[in-house]
Amino acid sequence: MRLPLRSFCIFRSFICQRRTAERRHSSGAAMRLVQFRRRGDGGCIRVGVEQGEGLSVVDLKAFDPSMPLTMRGLLELGEKGLECAQRALASGQCAVDRADVQLLSPVLAPEKVVCVGMNYRDHCLEQNAPIPKEPIIFSKFPSAITGPYDDITLPSESQEVDWEVEMAFVIGRRGKNIKEEDALSYVAGFTVANDVSARDWQMKRNGKQWLLGKTFDSFCPLGPALVTTDAVKDPHNLNIRCLVNGETVQSSNTDQMIFKTAALVAWVSKFVTLTPGDVFLTGTPPGVGVFRNPPVFLKKGDVVECQINQLGSIINKVI
Repeated sequence: MRLPLRSFCIFRSFICQRRTAERRHSSGAAMRLVQFRRRGDGGCIRVGVEQGEGLSVVDLKAFDPSMPLTMRGLLELGEKGLECAQRALASGQCAVDRADVQLLSPVLAPEKVVCVGMNYRDHCLEQNAPIPKEPIIFSKFPSAITGPYDDITLPSESQEVDWEVEMAFVIGRRGKNIKEEDALSYVAGFTVANDVSARDWQMKRNGKQWLLGKTFDSFCPLGPALVTTDAVKDPHNLNIRCLVNGETVQSSNTDQMIFKTAALVAWVSKFVTLTPGDVFLTGTPPGVGVFRNPPVFLKKGDVVECQINQLGSIINKVI
């Protein structure tokens, strides 16, 4: 029997949603994946799984010598890599004590760092800007990425360096022209980012193109872990905060995002092929320094902490 068109569309939508959910949860147990160095071993990068936030880290290469040394390599393995990580976590073997671990950015040298501007309703309101009709996309060079506890270096070329706490997500598999209903199955997990910004270069210099002001070395602290999608109940209902020297300067919720994760994946994949390890920064809430009266900018000695519930926090000193 042929279904009426409306019934068929409803049925197809249900099937697509169910398949997306199945793909999202096919990786099994929730995990906090990290990149790290063992202190004193010559600086070799490793991939690991936290036994819990702030706890010991299971070294995947030590557990299974066939595993790659980078997060990007792990994601490129697809289900095989994630299944190995689950086995390693469940085994409890090859754990490195937290005191012996230096956490790095969860992803280093991604092919792309995709950033979204003006993506929080309350951030648009603080600058009296209209709500965007489509995502505003810009980029940072991958060389801007630094670790969750590394320093932010003030460049001599800028006098107006600002903070921007953001939720980030990382692409887990290759895709182009991705449908929004399938988009979450392309996301490996979420993490915390600081979209550090030189406002003079972003707003006054270089034809007001954003790239240079966003991409100085150390302008993309990231971490502390890549929290897999099945570990985050609702990424669009998380408290998000930024503190400078212990004082809260940004406080909002990811429910203020105008274009959410699935919409961003679908939109950007119209233009470029997404690959494992690609990093998306999803926009910042209100409270940035440039829109304060008078404006406030980062200075030597400041400590910036970016926090997102369920994901963790990153703490970076300004030098």
